[in-house]
Amino acid sequence: MSIQEQTERTAPLTEEQLQQYEKNGYIVIQGGCSDDLIDAYNAHIHTIRSSDPMPLWAMPSKGAEAGEITDKDRFSVRLFNPHLHDGFSLQMMKLPIVRGALAQILGDEAVGAQSMYFYKDPGTQGQAAHQDYYYIRNNPNSLIAAWVAMEYTDVDNGCLYVIPGSHKLGLLPHGKVKNPEEHEAWTDETEGIDLKQEIPVILQKGDILIFHSLLIHSSTRNRSNRWRRSYVCHYIRHDSQIERKDLMNKISLL
Repeated sequence: MSIQEQTERTAPLTEEQLQQYEKNGYIVIQGGCSDDLIDAYNAHIHTIRSSDPMPLWAMPSKGAEAGEITDKDRFSVRLFNPHLHDGFSLQMMKLPIVRGALAQILGDEAVGAQSMYFYKDPGTQGQAAHQDYYYIRNNPNSLIAAWVAMEYTDVDNGCLYVIPGSHKLGLLPHGKVKNPEEHEAWTDETEGIDLKQEIPVILQKGDILIFHSLLIHSSTRNRSNRWRRSYVCHYIRHDSQIERKDLMNKISLL
């Protein structure tokens, strides 16, 4: 098999799934990652955060700023843009099933822009309702997130909530977080929408949630004794441009 054949793009989404994405602003690819792959990547990230000394790029920002990294910091503070430094994280960003799905949705090849590994240990707050485009402006807007569930995710351990169809409303105003007990106060919250319309998205380990940058979504506090780890990557169409200087590096998915 030639290199070209190995990199041929798949088309994993059905016409019904594409219509669902157009209508609701999100779809779930069930079983997009195998348990073995998920287990291997979780263990890989755990090894990186367990190492002493820890690579500078992997250090939790809270602990690094304070000059001391606690065990809680190691396994609660998100790992930002690991794909820029770690080969396994880069390959997880390049999952063929994600590349193919994005190309079907966007009508052309996508490129990677950002990655985040979230821990969300028991008791951790969620993020208030927001639209990703508010934080990551791009032109023309083609931003899409792929949210890989690194374990079973439900209402108890802080799953995502979405408002189906809200991607058609355009960018809404964002203001101060209204409930800091439930949501991290340092973020912003969407205004001008009835959040009672949100519905939970329950994901099995290995499921991949793909959603539009204008879809209103949030997460709640982890009220269980389980973790809610996830690997989230953002992508744009190859001919789009991100305004933020720290996210201008386009990652080929080939």
